[in-house]
Order: sequence, then structure tokens, then C-alpha cells
Amino acid sequence: MQKPALPANEQIRLSELRQLALLHTEPDPNYDTITRLAAAICEVPIALVSLIDADKQWFKAKIGWDLCDTARDISFCAHAILQPREITIIPDSRLDERFKGNPLLTSDYPVIFYAGVPLLSKTGNPIGTLCIIDHKPRNLSEAQISALKDLALQVENLFELRRSNLQLQEVEQLLTKKNEQLKKFAGTVSHDMKMPLANMIVTTDILRAKYAPKLDAQGIDYLSYLKQSSFSLSDYIDNLLSYYESEELQVKNLEKFDLHHLLEEIIDLLKISEDYIINLPESGIELNSSKSAVQQILLNLITNSLKYNDKETGIITINSVEDHAYYYIQISDNGKGIAADKLDSIFDLFSIASETDNKGKKGNGIGLSTVRNLVHSLGGIISVSSTEGEGATFDFTIQKVSA
Repeated sequence: MQKPALPANEQIRLSELRQLALLHTEPDPNYDTITRLAAAICEVPIALVSLIDADKQWFKAKIGWDLCDTARDISFCAHAILQPREITIIPDSRLDERFKGNPLLTSDYPVIFYAGVPLLSKTGNPIGTLCIIDHKPRNLSEAQISALKDLALQVENLFELRRSNLQLQEVEQLLTKKNEQLKKFAGTVSHDMKMPLANMIVTTDILRAKYAPKLDAQGIDYLSYLKQSSFSLSDYIDNLLSYYESEELQVKNLEKFDLHHLLEEIIDLLKISEDYIINLPESGIELNSSKSAVQQILLNLITNSLKYNDKETGIITINSVEDHAYYYIQISDNGKGIAADKLDSIFDLFSIASETDNKGKKGNGIGLSTVRNLVHSLGGIISVSSTEGEGATFDFTIQKVSA
């Protein structure tokens, strides 16, 4: 018996095999289907997808064969991969010097006929075979040989698909890790900046109170600008923290509350001027959900409707209905509206629909991303429709939870 030689590129070949992470994996119906077809087309009792490792050959798929692996030294497939561009056909292994004394010839299911097509990696290295076996001598027709080669190509396609999927999983894991690091960094930095900002605001007030008589008008303006900028940065940090907290939110504390009453509390909190008309739902509904999450959603959406309204009289209309599975809430206004090219990205982090609000302040693009996270945490979805210059309508749902 001749032991199969090692390919010249053995180490590279083994590396590519192991990168597929297929050895000793669970059966896969995609490979099993190919072995069934190979056996049926070639009219043989056995078909295998064999992977050649350093010391053993392992069978990823098999039909008519009980063994899970064999030693590489007695492997027919280990000989077949030495001619990676050709099909190896052995009509009668008893007449082949390479297999004299091979234990596979004298087993209960002797390997007499063998045909194996090398399975190549993307770079052309053979990592296994699609092979067929019979217990008696035979030959294959040209049509059967062609079909066997075609089936081997399909196995190679499965290899490439797996390789691509493994790469995608690796990238996804890396991105998840980087995202977690970024979130942790943003949260830490945001918390650490809160106190210095508060000190800046207090110090600005102290400077104004103590040194106002010694400052000219420009100096007073500088202090006002410093305080305003500190408040803007503080607001930005608050929004950023709210966003990351909303991503991690797991709704546990459920309570029953009246939507109409909650809306009245929000309106009182916002101290809305007489230039706005707020139309509340005609009939209230009782929600069983996270009151704090719903409050933040409504507060953000109503605040946006107020901030981005350019009409002499701003109108905000809120509607609500429910069915057996969801609460449906709609908030519409007659404000600036949202440009058509912004609608698809309006809920993305740092996406800004309008350069400035009605007081000339620039938004930070965090609020609506936070709203989306909160809605999702409540088992719902949110959407927006708008005509630029005429207003915008936000519709969101909240999944009902059994009391």
C-alpha cells in the first residue's frame, strides 16, 4: 500500500480548510442533498463529501457510509487531491498498486470502485473531494462524469458562501465590540462633562453679578454668549445620554395611566404660548405601559412641533385609538415640514431635517433617534409623513402588554 504524498502547498491548503471551520460540524442538508444526487446519478451506493485534514479525512456529508472519518494514510481522497484539476477514477482498486493491502478493500463494505472530484478553495487549493464508491468494479459514462463535476462545483459554492458568512460574522462581532466601546466612551465622557459645564454656568453668573459694573457692554455680551453656549452643550449632552439610555432600555415597570392626563401634564410643563393651538384626542385611552418612556416620546415629538413651526398660529393635533394588540398615537402639526430627501433618514442619529428652529438654534439630530429607540423598546414602530412647508405627521404604535 502506498501512503498518499503531501501536496506541495500542504500548509496553505490546511489553513484554508480550517478557515472554513467545517470539520466536525453538524450535518447540513445542503451537502446531504448533493451526495444523494451524486449517488443517484452515478448509480452507486455511496457518495461522500470528504475533507482532508492533516492526519484524517472527515466526512461532511455521506450516504451509504457509516464511518465519520478514516486515517489519511488509507484515504483514496488523499490521493485524489494530488491532481486537483482532474477527476480521479479507479475502476477496480484491487488492480491498483497504490491500494494493495489497504484495509478499506477488505472491510465489510469494500471500496472497489472509486471516483473523486477535488474540491477547491477560492485560491485553487484542494481541501477535499466529492467522491462516489461502489463495492464492485465499474466505469462512469461521460454524462455521469460531467454531472459529478457539476455537483462538485456546487459544493465549492457552498464553501465560498460559508467563507463569506464567517467573514461577515467576524466583521459584525468587531463592529459590535467597537460600538459598545464607543457607547461606553460617549456615556463616560458625557457624564464627566456635566459637572464642569454646571460650574461654568454658575461661574458666569458670579462674574456677571460681581464684575458687571467694571465690564463694558461687549464684556457683558461675552458672558451671555458663554452662558448660552454652556447651556447648549449641556442640552446636547443630556440628549446624548438619553439616546444611549434609550438603546439599553428594557421596559419592566409598567403602570396604567390616562393618555389625556399625561398630555395635559406635558403641555403644562412646556408652558406653551398663546400662539399655538393644541388639539387633544376627543376621547382618552388608558395605557398599560412604561409611563416614563411614553412621556419622553410625546415630549420630544411635541417639542419638535413647537420648535419647528413657522406659522403665525401653530397648530398641533394629537389623535389616539387602540385595538386588541396596539395603541396608535398620531401627532401632526402645520409647521415647516420635512424635505422629501430627509424623510428616509430623519430617525438616524445626528440626522437634521432643518438647519435651525424658529429661534435660530441648530438641532443636534439626537431627539428623533431617541424617540425611535423608545418606541421600539415598547414593541412598536414609528413613521413620518410630511409636505415641506405644510407640516409633518408622526405615527407610532405601542404594543399592548397583559396586565
